[in-house]
Amino acid sequence: MTAVNDRTDNGAELTNEEIFAAHEGGKLGVEVTAPLSTARDLSIAYTPGVAQVSRAIASDPTLVDRYTWTQRLVAVVSDGTAVLGLGDIGPRASLPVMEGKSALFKTFAGLDSIPLVLDTTDVDEIVETLVRLRPSFGAVNLEDISAPRCFELERRVSEALDCPVMHDDQHGTAVVVLAALKNAARVTNRELSSLRVVISGAGAAGVACAKILHAAGVGEIVVLDSRGIISAGRDGLTPIKEELAEFTNPRGITGGQAEALNGADVVIGVSVGQLPEELVATMADGAIVFALSNPDPEIHPEVAKKHASVVATGRSDFPNQINNVLAFPGIFKGALDVGARKITDGMKVAAAEAIAAVAADDLSADYIVPSPLDPRVAPEVSAAVAKAARAESVARA
Repeated sequence: MTAVNDRTDNGAELTNEEIFAAHEGGKLGVEVTAPLSTARDLSIAYTPGVAQVSRAIASDPTLVDRYTWTQRLVAVVSDGTAVLGLGDIGPRASLPVMEGKSALFKTFAGLDSIPLVLDTTDVDEIVETLVRLRPSFGAVNLEDISAPRCFELERRVSEALDCPVMHDDQHGTAVVVLAALKNAARVTNRELSSLRVVISGAGAAGVACAKILHAAGVGEIVVLDSRGIISAGRDGLTPIKEELAEFTNPRGITGGQAEALNGADVVIGVSVGQLPEELVATMADGAIVFALSNPDPEIHPEVAKKHASVVATGRSDFPNQINNVLAFPGIFKGALDVGARKITDGMKVAAAEAIAAVAADDLSADYIVPSPLDPRVAPEVSAAVAKAARAESVARA
């Protein structure tokens, strides 16, 4: 039996045989919700009865949300250019991942979704495709699209469509990071406003984390890319990094990891770069380390624990897993429940607060976020998101 280099959360070794067997034929199907066992059933679900419903929608297009699955359907869209830790593997090879994402939507939020993998990396073509398909779905989950195109694509799709749109690699990660950091700060008796946070990585997740932490009132944020600390006036900054420089690094420090980590309260790793133990050791007492690269964290959790009070990873076989499934099912359900026209920053912060609250009564250094399997999470997140959408006047219902 051939083993792969991974384990489940109970330590059991995964095997190629069981993995491929689980994926054979795909992981999705279509469930029929109307009875079709008699001739009368057929006449109601299809012709001639269905014509009455089609005529009604033609007269009042808003009825499509009531009489079709559109308002419960999420399009999971990818071009296969930044898939998990695999990189640019193309649309066909990305499809098993998108099927998995759809399975998570159904399991954790009861939402139907359809994977759409597009054989183009052209932003204009992707936007046009989704505009043309808009009558068929109620929301768009952008997935595994490489930076920096992902930033422009999300912005343009959001502008073009009157429905919830979110690039989960950015915002799902950011929401769960904020939830985890809120609770890690409580465990270590800190306030968000007092924290000095270093984000290692300026890709999709790193940029989104910086923005949501800034919006939540974190005291100081310093972002590292492959060339070192992002600071105003540094040569060669992309437009996205220029924007980061406007609200991060308020002390104007320069240099690299050593200068950034010295005295920092928190480091959040969202890149393939390593966090050397000797530099983590220079962080403040009671440090917080989120080493989120998967499957290989930026620093091994056991090593990080020598110098940090709270350690989180992206893996299920260590405590404090920062897993997007805590966020995206409930975010989309809440948005769709109230017919939200978009997903706002306030809705994302509300989701983070809801996730943090689920774990609040049992907080410890090894429990700062709930399990992805905790049945309380998605309902709490969806309710908080729906409330925020109404408060921000983006809800139709």
